[in-house]
Amino acid sequence: MANVFPEGFLWGGAIAANQCEGGYLEGNKGLSTIDVVPTGKDRFSVMSGKLKMLKCDASHYYPSHEAVDFYHNYKTDIALMHEMGFKTFRMSISWARIFPKGDELEANEDGLEFYDNIFDECLKYNIEPLVTITHFDVPIHLVETIGSWRNRKMIKYHQKLCKVIFNRYKNKVRYWLTFNEINMLMHLPFIGAGLVFEKGENEEAVKYQAAHHQLIASALATKMAHEINPNFKIGCMLAAGATYANTCNPKDVLKSIQSDREDYLFIDVQSRGKYPRYAKKLLQRKNITIKMNKDDEKILKENTVDFISFSYYSSRLTSSNPIGVDQTEGNVFATLKNPYLKASEWGWQIDPLGLRITMNLLYDRYEKPLFIVENGLGANDIIDTNGNIEDDYRIEYLREHIKAIKDAINIDGVELMGYTTWGCIDLISNGTGEMKKRYGFIYVDRDNNGNGTFKRIKKKSFHWYKNVISSNGNQL
Repeated sequence: MANVFPEGFLWGGAIAANQCEGGYLEGNKGLSTIDVVPTGKDRFSVMSGKLKMLKCDASHYYPSHEAVDFYHNYKTDIALMHEMGFKTFRMSISWARIFPKGDELEANEDGLEFYDNIFDECLKYNIEPLVTITHFDVPIHLVETIGSWRNRKMIKYHQKLCKVIFNRYKNKVRYWLTFNEINMLMHLPFIGAGLVFEKGENEEAVKYQAAHHQLIASALATKMAHEINPNFKIGCMLAAGATYANTCNPKDVLKSIQSDREDYLFIDVQSRGKYPRYAKKLLQRKNITIKMNKDDEKILKENTVDFISFSYYSSRLTSSNPIGVDQTEGNVFATLKNPYLKASEWGWQIDPLGLRITMNLLYDRYEKPLFIVENGLGANDIIDTNGNIEDDYRIEYLREHIKAIKDAINIDGVELMGYTTWGCIDLISNGTGEMKKRYGFIYVDRDNNGNGTFKRIKKKSFHWYKNVISSNGNQL
């Protein structure tokens, strides 16, 4: 089937500042939430807001401090992306590079110049930047002083960030995402929203209030973006994956619908402009009242996003009676083990058809263009005796998912703007903090303990993806 992908389809790859940049205090950057998240036994407790750790100490290893040193290697890395033929490059801005503490009167010029240089490098190669404004990143000072997103004051600081970057880069960046995987704050609240819980407080109430503040900030960012440059396209971002019922028992089917709604809730607000009735009922049952200003509903209604972006790694499985059913992992979401699916080394179930199903569910629900901004396979890549990395397992994973995307576009009629794999270069795993769990087409010489030269090596998948892009998806 020829020309199945639309003309101008945005092929590319994705990274995030918090997992790639390094240079964590260079260029006058401030301390960010990711910079105090260690590897090891305390990692999950910190990410989930249970363990308060707002400073670094000598007894932990913090992988973000150097990461894969994109800060010093961006020219080399972008040149490699160009060699693959990238049409777009998804990346994020570190808030603490622009406003080191978050509440300064003036932005940090060193940080602004750093991103100017990255965008200039992209545009030199005709690579369209796709920029996430807030990707699991909050200046630590705002966590310490106002409690981060639990406090409505965060909205004005976020507005200041947006005003600076929209004006600064209005002729260099066209595509923006407001918050990365906004639903993730319900699962990893320190990562998603800089939340640290106090003993005895209602954690769910805090999370929903913080989510509301982010939703208002997202709507106001969308409004501002369209005013500064009407050509800007603003998207939201969901950690997606259809939830299947374990059996045809109606109780299981209802459970799967309810499970999906927990994540759709935020995108429903960003795309449809209001809290859905099921969300209001849910909060009512939980005895949670979200504090709103009188104009909040109007702000949400009038400033919906232009497109829906999402990450997809695997589908999920749920049951109304899960006793005796094995569990597995997947992008932080623990899920029941699907006997029809294989799994990665890290237990993430591999389900290409689930991507097509997810695309249909989202497109039917929102009737707005979709953009797949994360999809990939984390694996322990080994350099062979010839110095090569034969990652056929990654090629197979991506090939089958791209086939599913083709079917969603051509058979189902889903409108898709582009596809950026996660991550186009090896980076620090968000979930585990490992380097061993690699996603890239480009290998980075770095291990879990911070040893290595940062040397870049092209994997077999590098050449495969180059051919995919040059053929606009016709040669897989």
